[in-house]
Amino acid sequence: MTDQIVRAAAIQIAPDLTSRAGTMERVLNAIAEAAEKGAELIVFPETFVPYYPYFSFVLPPIQQGAEHLRLYEEAVVVPSAETQAVADAARKRGVVVVLGVNERDNGSLFNTQLIFDADGSLALKRRKITPTYHERMVWGQGDGAGLKVVDTKVGRVGALACWEHYNPLARYALMSQHEEIHVGHFPGSLVGPIFAEQIEVTMRHHALESGAFVVNSTGWLTEEQINSVTQDPKLQKGLRDGCMTCIISPEGRHVVPPLTEGEGILIADLDMKLVTKRKRMMDSVGHYARPELLHLVHDARPATPVRRIEEAHDVSAPVDMEAEDV
Repeated sequence: MTDQIVRAAAIQIAPDLTSRAGTMERVLNAIAEAAEKGAELIVFPETFVPYYPYFSFVLPPIQQGAEHLRLYEEAVVVPSAETQAVADAARKRGVVVVLGVNERDNGSLFNTQLIFDADGSLALKRRKITPTYHERMVWGQGDGAGLKVVDTKVGRVGALACWEHYNPLARYALMSQHEEIHVGHFPGSLVGPIFAEQIEVTMRHHALESGAFVVNSTGWLTEEQINSVTQDPKLQKGLRDGCMTCIISPEGRHVVPPLTEGEGILIADLDMKLVTKRKRMMDSVGHYARPELLHLVHDARPATPVRRIEEAHDVSAPVDMEAEDV
């Protein structure tokens, strides 16, 4: 696909902090709007459905119980009516959609990234491997099975969420699978202006190091929403700024000016020839690698708390303990 031009859309909008249904309506409307502008790849922010757990950043643990339980009720099960609705929209519009959700798996929540291919199939479900700081009160941990690059209509796509990008080995695991478009997810409206600066540095560096395009989406909160999370003016400062929705070329440059305030859709055409142009000079997992000196061991097995061994046998037969290998 070296001669392909891919039109990408990075979405920066506010979720509905009151309901999953409200946020899903915004997701489907944004897919339609971006597709009408010719987008072939559409990227949403971190855990956008139903919303990022902003409460966990400003409330002490003892006060989080009610909001945490509400997040359980509003979270997304995979598969579900919500994932089917996104799949249907992707198939109808012929677009690839990357969506961040709070995934509920029985008694646990996970920060999950879903990649829907243009035919509506779910190409990847991955979970953030290590939630950051306050997030560890909310989400469980993902595993190495999610560190995977998938073939889609727009090329080979990999994804990481937020500070996973500060784990160079996680990034290298995706780079080693030759991702052509990397998707980044961050919450936005968090920490303050320094967060946006850090996101920009991180996204531009990954583009340079991987030789891939980076499409990054951050969320947005209105003043009314900030006030609904906390009415403490000092704490509200931690729920402003921090937005850096951007699209970066393999040469580390912004393809279009980034979106750092308000709601909007960033649109850019990705000239995939630039991937080879960059890698001709520096391929971190190819001619620039030194695997005899440094290499990564990636355990791609799904992690599970139970491994069942179910071998058919006659339960009525006596067991010869002396024959058992103990």
